[in-house]
Amino acid sequence: MGPRTVAILAFLGAACRGPAPGSGGSVQATVDSLVPMVEEAVGLRFRAKPKFAMRTKAEARGYLLAKLAQGFPDAKVRGITAGYGLLGLLPDSIDLKALLLPLYAEQVVGYYDPDSTTLYAVEGSKADQLRLVLAHELVHALQHEQLPLESMLKDVTNGDRLAASQAVLEGHATIAMMGVVMPDKSMLASPDFWDLYRDQVKTAQTSMPVFSRAPLILREGLVFPYLGGAEFMRWWGSQGRGALPSRETLPESTEQILHPERYQSGDRPRPVRFVAAADSVIHEDTMGELELKIWATEMRGGGEVLQELPLGWGGDRYRVYRTDGGPAIVLYTVWDDSASARRFLAGPATRFANRQRTGYRTEVTAAPLDGRPAVRVVRAPVAWPGWNTLPAATLAAP
Repeated sequence: MGPRTVAILAFLGAACRGPAPGSGGSVQATVDSLVPMVEEAVGLRFRAKPKFAMRTKAEARGYLLAKLAQGFPDAKVRGITAGYGLLGLLPDSIDLKALLLPLYAEQVVGYYDPDSTTLYAVEGSKADQLRLVLAHELVHALQHEQLPLESMLKDVTNGDRLAASQAVLEGHATIAMMGVVMPDKSMLASPDFWDLYRDQVKTAQTSMPVFSRAPLILREGLVFPYLGGAEFMRWWGSQGRGALPSRETLPESTEQILHPERYQSGDRPRPVRFVAAADSVIHEDTMGELELKIWATEMRGGGEVLQELPLGWGGDRYRVYRTDGGPAIVLYTVWDDSASARRFLAGPATRFANRQRTGYRTEVTAAPLDGRPAVRVVRAPVAWPGWNTLPAATLAAP
């Protein structure tokens, strides 16, 4: 976890500037000195001494390659590229894997690997970043003693739920890390500080060439766990719920992260399921509120992703199909009420339909699911046989 942490937290480096790190032994001493401070910031104690090792930049790159291959196998990359290309979230010409590696590795300093339960520091890292990242990654090591990170982060059946879990972990680690490295910890309670934090993160993005050129869906997806996650975990702490959610109480959606009142009220997403299996399906997943807001932003022509107001999202599921004329996508979204469904249909869905694609037909329509208001979005080649009988969906129990 966390090889990209420094890419969006580097602005805090001034809080921990010092001499160059030197040998692995001196870095180990830094880790040892950070352990009690991390424990105090989190409010938990390590059950066992964290394992630590140094890695060369080449070894860190190899680790990232292996993790990318694990999390983004070729079939999944093709499915995401095709589906999000059809939705206008990714350019058709993008080489997703070729972009993701430099995006993740732009400023790698250190990372925690749940599989080996080891904290790694990368040789040659800048001293003003290393202590910061080591503190952050030590929090992940401490989290791993409370939660099954290795299985949680490998559950790729629902991308929205995975993003919510990552937001809890990264937001929690971000707040704890700040408590370790900031001399005046009272600032963490100040709304002004968090406004500055968000502004500085956005400013830092412009200094990272690969990140600043990446599509909006990737930029927002990388930043969300730290910004959105920190906001959620600040709320969590204000409720006196303990140091960290349990496996059973983890948020289930990015909607619950963005709007903690939805989590508080027990507003759980309704799983959407396609009725029939199909050999032609090349990818299937859930977008969730965050990605639908990013999509709405793209359909408006760009600008800031408006995250403050709830969409009224209740659940969604999409499938990408292989056809002779090119890929096809079918997306079902379910909504809390008819007004939310109408806003989505009249807004981003209609704007999407108005963006023509050569050789393709697009249809957006109200399509209630089991009595709940829902909207179906379809984009497929004109000659796709599926137009005769569009794939049906239903709602499963939460």
